[in-house]
Amino acid sequence: MKPLDRDELFHHLKGFLKSKGVELQEGSYSSGIRSSCSLLSDAINLGQQGLDRAKTEVDKKLDRMRQVIHQKTAPRKPSGGANPAPPTANASTGAASKAVKPKRAPRRKAKPAK
Repeated sequence: MKPLDRDELFHHLKGFLKSKGVELQEGSYSSGIRSSCSLLSDAINLGQQGLDRAKTEVDKKLDRMRQVIHQKTAPRKPSGGANPAPPTANASTGAASKAVKPKRAPRRKAKPAK
């Protein structure tokens, strides 16, 4: 949003009132209205600057929070001196074609006869 000029609100208000049939003459009423519009313009401009600053700070904190979450949830790299080599399928030795045998259930011991 662009900042407002100090007299911009007063001119818009003066035009609005003129379209409704009320014309502001120079005097005590119009000078009070002009100063009020000036204060309102300053308050709007300062509020807009504060919102922009707050948005920037929130974005910074949100990026920091995302980074922390990423670091906490990222997969861990294996620790240790030597990195084990990943298993490779070697067709000449037939290691890839060997089937893994399922484990057998342990045998139950026979109950002693009485």
